[in-house]
Amino acid sequence: IGPDPMLDLNPRLVYVRLTGWGQDGPYAEMAGHDINYIGLNGVLAAVGTDTRPVPPLNLVGDYGGGSMFAVAGALAALVARETTGKGQVIDAAMVDGSAALMGPTRDLYNAGLWSEDRASNLLDGGAPFYRTYRTADDEYMAVGALEPQFYSAMLDGLGLDESELEDRLNPQNWGILADRFSEVFAQRTRQQWKEVFDGTDACVTPVLRMGEVTDHAHNRSRAALRDMSHGFVPSPAPRFSADYQDSDEHRGGRDRLFDVLSRLGLSADVVRGLSDSGVASWS
Repeated sequence: IGPDPMLDLNPRLVYVRLTGWGQDGPYAEMAGHDINYIGLNGVLAAVGTDTRPVPPLNLVGDYGGGSMFAVAGALAALVARETTGKGQVIDAAMVDGSAALMGPTRDLYNAGLWSEDRASNLLDGGAPFYRTYRTADDEYMAVGALEPQFYSAMLDGLGLDESELEDRLNPQNWGILADRFSEVFAQRTRQQWKEVFDGTDACVTPVLRMGEVTDHAHNRSRAALRDMSHGFVPSPAPRFSADYQDSDEHRGGRDRLFDVLSRLGLSADVVRGLSDSGVASWS
């Protein structure tokens, strides 16, 4: 069932091969995991503190550089097939995809605007206006006040006068500013700071633990997570303007799906959860 015999049978087939190292190269036959792929292309070295690199979960290699690029490649090949009438093989390598995600950062590095020292750059936690701060209850607030107007709004919330602070654009002042902001954030709890900054353009928001995500008003309003029999799971993303959920065709298919899965012994709640999450559908 490799690509050659499959494409011989159906030249319009789009065949996706998703691996860590890719289909060729010295590492192609080696085992690996997310941390290995992003270690080879510069991603891992750029993430973390001044002590050691920190793996950003397995979001960058596996999911961002792997699954997302595989899907994008398949969709692009499907569009191309409408023009050429032919399918093709997609070589989606996690090491390639995560390297592509580093494109803008590498542009900064090439221009001499990005240091290889971790936690010393604009977006890696080095800048005092783009990092997290501990609160009085040992929780954290996320600060992303990059632009001047957002930075001013953050200072207003903190009760600080910008004219009395060091120039934020000079990296030599970042340590001084970070210490000052740390002192202020440590004076109130996360909830108190949330009340200060909610509804403002300061780009200051709470850092929620995984078990807290479903309780936040914004996540609840968007139904960002769905309550399934085994716990909360993310809702499908992205969201599309065309809604087929209430069409006659969808309702008929859903009824047939319920009928089939119910005969297999699944409860109505389980079937409904599989249907709502998109895991099971009738077509």
